[in-house]
Amino acid sequence: MKKLHLLGLSALSGILLSISWPSIGDFPFVLFVALVPMLFLENEIARSGKRLFWYSYLGFVIWNFATSWWIYCVSEPLATKFFTAGMAILCNALFMNCIFWLFHKTKKHVGAKQGYTGLVIYWISWEWFHMQWDLSWPWFTLGNGFANEVKWIQWYEYTGVFGGSLWVLLSNILLFYLLKNYQRLKKKKKVFVWLVAAHIDLILFPIFFSWWAYGTYEEKVNPINVVVVQPNIDPYNAKFNYKESGNQLLEMLNLAEGTITDSTDYVVFPETAIARSLWEDKIEKSMPYGVMKDFIDKHPKIKIVIGISSIKFYDEESESTETSRYNEKGNYWYDHFNTAMQVDNSDNTQLYHKSKLVIGVERMPYPALFGFLEKFAIDLGGTTGSLGTQKERAVFKAENSLAKIAPVICYESIYGEFVNEYIHKGANVIFIITNDGWWDDSPGYHQHMAYARLRAIESRRSIARSANTGISCFINQRGDVFLPTEWWVPAAISQNINLNDEVTFYTANGDYIARISGFVSILLILLTIVRKKSKKELLT
Repeated sequence: MKKLHLLGLSALSGILLSISWPSIGDFPFVLFVALVPMLFLENEIARSGKRLFWYSYLGFVIWNFATSWWIYCVSEPLATKFFTAGMAILCNALFMNCIFWLFHKTKKHVGAKQGYTGLVIYWISWEWFHMQWDLSWPWFTLGNGFANEVKWIQWYEYTGVFGGSLWVLLSNILLFYLLKNYQRLKKKKKVFVWLVAAHIDLILFPIFFSWWAYGTYEEKVNPINVVVVQPNIDPYNAKFNYKESGNQLLEMLNLAEGTITDSTDYVVFPETAIARSLWEDKIEKSMPYGVMKDFIDKHPKIKIVIGISSIKFYDEESESTETSRYNEKGNYWYDHFNTAMQVDNSDNTQLYHKSKLVIGVERMPYPALFGFLEKFAIDLGGTTGSLGTQKERAVFKAENSLAKIAPVICYESIYGEFVNEYIHKGANVIFIITNDGWWDDSPGYHQHMAYARLRAIESRRSIARSANTGISCFINQRGDVFLPTEWWVPAAISQNINLNDEVTFYTANGDYIARISGFVSILLILLTIVRKKSKKELLT
């Protein structure tokens, strides 16, 4: 029974975390209590001497499974579906569990106060690290859980999502402390009342402040008119049929034509809208480029931002990159890119290469270690294998326009500090282009769109979001969504969105909460190791 009780506590945390998450339960208030059962689990195990690891792992597996099962929806052979979804769920849960185990060890060897401090800083440090390495999958950053409650989190312009993670962790730890010590604390009424008030304030003060910020925030009126196109081309059966690529482009332009007016400044098409790979040094001679130029001749004010697949050619091996491929017949090196392109009435064609690539689809992490897994890689059309990237972000500009566009491609939009790099380059508006059709009608594309709302608040930039299918929309600088399209429905939508050149505290300072946490984490881990070693020496 004791074992079932412990497993039940772990499972309860997993369930609570799941129902709090966007597009699963959408009850973000539950985040403030979701980790309490897991903390009671650790407390009981610490007293009984049982091993924590496998008990707590269950809860993290439940959370990961319940909120990312949609990875399985990809149209691939059954073995690939199971392997991809299973690895994502089990490995991500394992990483979380290792952090929870580290907190347990610090608490055991250093002390309770240091242990719970460790839980906060270890968790935030791990969330940040999970955004940096080759196995990056930051979908479950705790601060993301409030993505659909933008009236609660206007202060993300100061903290980013790690402020939300800090909020969740502190609230759970303080509530756990109150419940665990209730019998003792109720004898000290003043202390108990003060702690209860502190817990309530910890939750409500950020919400009240955010309501005030939401109500008083006013965008500077500095509009551009944008048409966003959702072509809804089947990504499995039609999109990457290269013989049809010309017709697909014409269909997308016709869809846009019905929404364009004399005031339209930009037309935005989704990621890989032109799926057939174009050589970058010959783009201006390609058929799709010519078709777009003809369209712009009819609408000379318009700038087109569109997703393409592109290839870059290198004469010499010394020019090639670590992702380059070699063509033996032609004796040359080349890179494939997932690219955003701007075309206007000038001769200046601007390109940006997607640089946060999807694991197992657009790149193989640590190929020396995991190269043998390539047979399980998901083929989402176009080019398979590792794509090329670029070191710095690019901003699209145009003559006679104040707009400076951040061309954020798909997966990049879940990385707050990464998107900041566009702002540092001068971007005053964000265009997100994505596909979102791979995972069927599941929570995945809803969550992906919700996370874009966080980027709008963090940077106070308006967003135009074009998805091949899923949800295309506009997002204002407070994170409000306008004109969301429906799943699997072709659409073109138009709206004025405001430019903003002001830099928020978060945009200027980035993930400072995570960096401070990382520094303190190193010191606390070293202290844990020293204390553990000292205890061993005392026992020998």
